[in-house]
Amino acid sequence: MLLTEKKRATIEDYERLPEGAPYQLIAGELIMSPSPTRFHQDISGVIEFALKLFIIPRDLGKIYDAPLDVELTDTDVYQPDILFIRKERLSLLQGDRIDIAPDLVIEILSPSTAYYDLKHKKEVYYQSGVQEYWIVDPADESIEIMVRDKEYYRTESLLRKTGVLQSPMFPGFSMKVEEVFVF
Repeated sequence: MLLTEKKRATIEDYERLPEGAPYQLIAGELIMSPSPTRFHQDISGVIEFALKLFIIPRDLGKIYDAPLDVELTDTDVYQPDILFIRKERLSLLQGDRIDIAPDLVIEILSPSTAYYDLKHKKEVYYQSGVQEYWIVDPADESIEIMVRDKEYYRTESLLRKTGVLQSPMFPGFSMKVEEVFVF
């Protein structure tokens, strides 16, 4: 029996996709992501709005939402739901996509991408230098805030249904968890 090695996709393959194609490049595979649900978008909008109200007046940096390509390796180009880059690092950006590790990445789990968000993408975010990683799980109405530690991410807080979300990235920022899942 002849075994053939599956060709891994690269950034060059990804760039040949039509603009707006619903794919992410994860570990050399083009992974199709269906469009998010209304609930997913409601959650994303609430978090992004609260963060913008905190970030913009303080001129802390830029916050972006999906879909926006984040190029992390030759075989990993993701579209996190929300990302933040500190003001002092914005000058490092080159071109139209994000080509540096964001300081903060927020992923809202969905059935089609949860495995990647919790496994491979989490590892690549850490290796790339993402300082803070939030996992928002609509199914159990939880938010896990992880911070980069010496060897991996350390859970700073895990909030389920109630509690106050606070971020080491943004001292003074807070929002009630129940406000995120009000829909």
